[in-house]
Formats: sequence, C-alpha cells, structure tokens
Amino acid sequence: MRHDRSLHLRARQYIYEILESHAESTRVGVSVNRVIIFFITLSIGVTVVESVPRFREGYEPLFHALEFVCLVFFSIEYYVRIWIAAEHVPYRETSALRAGWAYMISPQGIVDCLAVMPLWVAMLGFDDLRVLIILRVLRVLKFARYSSGMRSLLEVLESERRALLACLVILGCATLVSATAMHIVEGHAQPDKFGTIPDAMWWAIVTLTTIGYGDVVPVTGVGRMIASVTIVGGLVMIALPVGIVANAFSDVIHRRDFIVNWSMVARVPLFSHLTAGDIAHIMQLLQARQIDRGDVIFRRGDPATAMYFIAEGDVEIELGPEEKGRRIRLGTGHFFGEIAVLKRAERSATVKAVSRVRLLVLDAADLRALISREPGIARKIDQIVEGRTGRNLNLEIADLEGQDEVSSEKDVTLEKTA
Repeated sequence: MRHDRSLHLRARQYIYEILESHAESTRVGVSVNRVIIFFITLSIGVTVVESVPRFREGYEPLFHALEFVCLVFFSIEYYVRIWIAAEHVPYRETSALRAGWAYMISPQGIVDCLAVMPLWVAMLGFDDLRVLIILRVLRVLKFARYSSGMRSLLEVLESERRALLACLVILGCATLVSATAMHIVEGHAQPDKFGTIPDAMWWAIVTLTTIGYGDVVPVTGVGRMIASVTIVGGLVMIALPVGIVANAFSDVIHRRDFIVNWSMVARVPLFSHLTAGDIAHIMQLLQARQIDRGDVIFRRGDPATAMYFIAEGDVEIELGPEEKGRRIRLGTGHFFGEIAVLKRAERSATVKAVSRVRLLVLDAADLRALISREPGIARKIDQIVEGRTGRNLNLEIADLEGQDEVSSEKDVTLEKTA
C-alpha cells in the first residue's frame, strides 16, 4: 500500500515537471506543450471553418469528430492539472483536494474549464449553437499559458491597473461632460439623437475614442465647436492608456527575456524554506536574462552589482591566480556571485556562458534587503560557504546595511539543486 502511494506521488511529481516545472526546458515538456498548442489551434480552426455554411454542410461529420477528439483531449488535460495541483509551491502544505479546488478557481483553471464546457453543455441537453461557439472560441485564452508575450501583457495590465482605472474615470467624465453639452446645444435640432443625455453619450464615446462612425453628427455651429474640442480630447484619451501600457510592456520585455515563475524560484535551495508570500515577493525582485553561448557574464575585477541563479544552461567560472586559474562548470540550479555582493568586494572570477543560459538576476540592493527581511538566507549562505571552503563568512545584517568598506574576501560559492 505504501509502495503504491509512493509510486502515485512520484508519478504526480513527474507529470507536474512535464506540464509546469520543466515545461520549457526539457524535450518532453516542450513536446507536450506543442501538442497542446496544436489541439488549441485545431479546435479554434474547426470552430471558425464550421461557421461557413458550405463547409459545414459538406464536412459536418468530420467537424464533429475533430471537436469530440479535442474535447476528450482538453478534458484529460483539465483533470490531470487538477491532480497535479498539489505539487504547486503555494499548495504543497495543503491537501490534494484543496489544492485541486484552488486550481479550479484560479484564472488558468477557469480558462481550462471553459475549454471543456461545450461537452458538459451538450450533455445537459443545451444545444444552442451560439452558446457552444462562444465557449469553443474562448479556448483561444489557453494560449496565454504558452505565450510569454501574452503573459507579459497580462502582468502589465495587473501592475498598471490603478493608472488604467484612472484613465477610465477620466474618459467617463469627459464622455458625460461632452454628452451633456451636446444635449443642451443639439437636443432641440436633433431630438432623436441628442434628445437625452444617454442618447448623446453614444456620440460622445464614439467621438472620444476617435472611431467616428458618422451616424450621429452635429448640425449647429456651436455643436460643431463642441465636437472639435471633443475630437482633440479624444486624442488625449487614447494616448493616455496606450502610452501607459506601451511603456510598461517595453519595460517588462527589456527587464525579462523570459517569464519568472513559481517553479523557477522554488527550485532554488536558498528559497526552499520561504513561505508562498515570500516567494511571490522574490518573484517581483528577480530579473531574467538570456545569455548566448560564449558571452561573458562578468569579469574578474568588475564591481559586484547582482547575484545570479541558473534557471537553465551551463556556465564556466574561471578563478583567479590565487586559485591557480582553476575552472569550474555550473549547471541548472546553481547560483554564483553572491559573496562579492554581500561583502561589497570586486568580482574574484570571470564567468562565461558555456551554452545558451537563462539566468535569474537579483540586484545587490534587493539581495541585501531580502536578507534583512529573511536572516535565514544569510545563515544558509554561511553554511554553504563553510562546507565548500572550510571558512565561515559570518554574514550579519549589520554588515549588509551599515558598512561601506570593501571587503578583501573574494569567493565563488557553488550550490547544487537538492
């Protein structure tokens, strides 16, 4: 019985690594992702083509067969994701039932549920084609899981929600003011179009958003003056949210060459003891860099501005003359560069990418602030360095906050993923 349970847990962890943890870094994970993307594309394509009468009449059995296959596939995927939910870092301390429910009510879980909803709707006897088409087309939202660009955009919308809400409030105020003015000026001339403020608001929103359908236009001189001011105001209304989103999106793209997720952070042994809230905080601090093969990450003697975690790939560390130029190769899960940062020293080695490398970068100031918040990280670094070099760095919070002297201590610390 115990063996069966152990086998069950190992199988769940293995599938979790394929679908979530290592989905973009292993051949199996990449292949599974491509299969899922293929079925998403196939399902949406079938829905679109089926809406054409001549295709629907000629190939209806084929369309139904393909839709059934897609539904079965998405159903299996949905149930598997509920099953492996307990392996996600935030839910590892909860029961499998609660973890599954937490996934089901999460945004990704809701999207996956919508993907299989047509099957349940049909089983319940609702055969309204319009409802089924809407549910099937919503599968396009599943692309967000596999597109770093879409995820970055969602992150931008989340981070800039207050500014965007302010733009929406401004747009609402401008719509109300311009609609009221046009109602007063044009109401008597065009009572069917500007007779009430709600009627005039249609013209106002269309004009402010610079769409200008042309179905409602002012006919009086004063009305045209108000319309001119509204059109100019509309340019500002469009520029505000577009500028906010564009700048934030550009910042995310330049700051992150790939998406930092829970799995990447949770695999770092230094952070393994942290709570879900702390890991979420660290995710906001980490920046992502992608280094091509042969590129130098930093050189001996460079100022220490950050520490690095290897999310994927290999690097080679060339130690200084005091270490006889010894070379050390590090792979996924290792980290380097933290000692020079904490001791405010110059780099003691040169680090070069052996293959294409994905790095999680933690800025020096953020690292010191993090250790001030979580002293256990400093103690863990002490233990690792002592185990590797036989020396204890005696890292103290006061050393990280109040000293400006540059330490002569220069070490390269290695850590292997547990």
